[in-house]
Amino acid sequence: MLEVDKINLEDVVTALNDGETYEHRWLIDSRTGEVVYWTEEFGLAGEPIDPDDLDPELIPIDSTPSGPRYRDMVDFIDRLGDPQAAEQLGRAIRGKGAFRRFGNELHWRHEHLIGTWRAFRDARDLRRAADWLRDNGLIDEASADRLRADHPDPPAP
Repeated sequence: MLEVDKINLEDVVTALNDGETYEHRWLIDSRTGEVVYWTEEFGLAGEPIDPDDLDPELIPIDSTPSGPRYRDMVDFIDRLGDPQAAEQLGRAIRGKGAFRRFGNELHWRHEHLIGTWRAFRDARDLRRAADWLRDNGLIDEASADRLRADHPDPPAP
């Protein structure tokens, strides 16, 4: 098990939020907690290496499916105290392109909610990172619980 303070949680969040492709991978070293980036073109740290030849202690970090991130938008909208903003943002997330439309709606009509949205999204991302680390045997349950408790949803706007 790793010590939580030796893991850059922001790197884990970045990896979890990065779309999956065959051309690149995020990995975490199970011995050190270091998050590294492998690309098909440049390998690992600029050294070409076939993905099948990567150190087995490097655990791939698969990106979070869009479902939980979509649920974050729904939960955020449900907490809004402004019925007009809730209705407009709710309409924005219907159908294909929901993430782009949600961001556009925030920036165009509800700029005052951007900071609140980011704090909400970041708390959810950090809790997902704690769960991912626990689920992959990198931190223990108590550490994951502490991380989750340290990153609650911010107060509703």
